[in-house]
Amino acid sequence: MTETGYVHRLHAGAPDKPILLVLHGTGGDENQFFDFGRRLLPEATILSPRGDVSEHGAARFFRRTGEGVYDMPDLSRATEKMAAYVKACADEYQASHILGLGFSNGANILANVLIEKGMFDAAVLMHPLIPFQPEAQSTLAGRKVLMTAGQRDPIAPVSMTEALSEHLKNRGAEIRVVWHPGGHEIAPLEINAVRDFLGGY
Repeated sequence: MTETGYVHRLHAGAPDKPILLVLHGTGGDENQFFDFGRRLLPEATILSPRGDVSEHGAARFFRRTGEGVYDMPDLSRATEKMAAYVKACADEYQASHILGLGFSNGANILANVLIEKGMFDAAVLMHPLIPFQPEAQSTLAGRKVLMTAGQRDPIAPVSMTEALSEHLKNRGAEIRVVWHPGGHEIAPLEINAVRDFLGGY
């Protein structure tokens, strides 16, 4: 990878199979979802970057100034960098589809790349938080999105999850939202929903 890259783990899959980008939450790293991705899609290329921003030692993909308060210029920088990174890797490995899975901060950067660039054929957003009104840009027709969330999540409130779902739906994406009764943790029913969602690729 070029200077636009990240510290990462990579499993090179077969040509004409998908590439699956897996993105960790705050404080995670490139190992958090790498093995999960390989089990989900054994023939796919699995790309797992580590966030290039440190928040008191915890890796993230973009800066924030407080809980739920994003540094918008840095989010823009991170979005451009991630989009270029994924496209370069998808081209290199001749991927048939570009798929993404992110949790928490990883879901947020994935969601913003989808919003700004529309480049993912399918995306799994686990406990995302987009605390601003995105601009409606080009259509997202043909894109499939699975959102998973907790009904008592103090970090990603229900109203914000519903607003993001509505934004993506209004731009033509096919949306499925799966709720669990807990908070910001990943529940078993989310894992099952992800398997079902990505199983066709």
